[in-house]
Amino acid sequence: MTPASGAQFEAADVENAGVTGAEERGKMEGKLMFAVLKTGGKQYRVKAGDMLRVEKLAAGAGDVIQFNEVLMVGANVGAPFVEGAAVQAEVVDQIKGEKVINFVRRRRKSSSKRTMGHRQQLTLVRVTNILAEGAGKSGVKPAVGARSAAKAADSAAKPTKPAKKADDQKVGKQAAAKPEPKAKAAPKAKAAPKTEGTDAPAKAAQKDDLKKLAGLGPALEKKLNEAGITTFAQIAAWNADDVVEIDERLALKGRVERDDWVGQAKALMSGKE
Repeated sequence: MTPASGAQFEAADVENAGVTGAEERGKMEGKLMFAVLKTGGKQYRVKAGDMLRVEKLAAGAGDVIQFNEVLMVGANVGAPFVEGAAVQAEVVDQIKGEKVINFVRRRRKSSSKRTMGHRQQLTLVRVTNILAEGAGKSGVKPAVGARSAAKAADSAAKPTKPAKKADDQKVGKQAAAKPEPKAKAAPKAKAAPKTEGTDAPAKAAQKDDLKKLAGLGPALEKKLNEAGITTFAQIAAWNADDVVEIDERLALKGRVERDDWVGQAKALMSGKE
């Protein structure tokens, strides 16, 4: 090693003596800024120009959206989110994921088999910009999941309860004089007995015995009835999305697909069982 080269190494050591590992990583990543965002219950590491498939968002093709839940930007780690940071992206298209095959074999009764396919609905986005700060002043609408948007619309459509009456109105009512008691009405005449040939009263609404389905007991039948599901025809009309929604809403833990309630309901309607 020549004296000149040794002096160069000593100069480099002195220059980098006060630089920490985090600062070095920041310098390295500064050329290609990356971020870690959260959406749909999942985390994604992205940089500008990346194409990303995320859970379905309430947005159309060509819209510009902004992910505000950013866990990390370069060397800046949030707790849990980085304040003022965001990831902006352009919606490319609404797509579906790969088909997932669900094979169910039921040994009870008819030992039937059923193969169901499911394709998850996704949104394809292109990351356009990563903001380390000032996300609240960007003016870009935030990314909202399709299910969250639907729930918000349903809650907004429900009528609100009327406001409670003011205390002065209650006091005024209490201070008002009580009305005089009404005179007793004359006794009503007894209705004549029904004769033959008159119309019979309307029958009660049709209600099937849902306990005929395998894996469905009285407790689950009560839960389904409270949710407005009382006939085999309703269950037979479910599709894959309906099965997922009913399973999550009533906490059935995959029992609908495992016991093939849809197939059983169709069989019962056709008279095979």
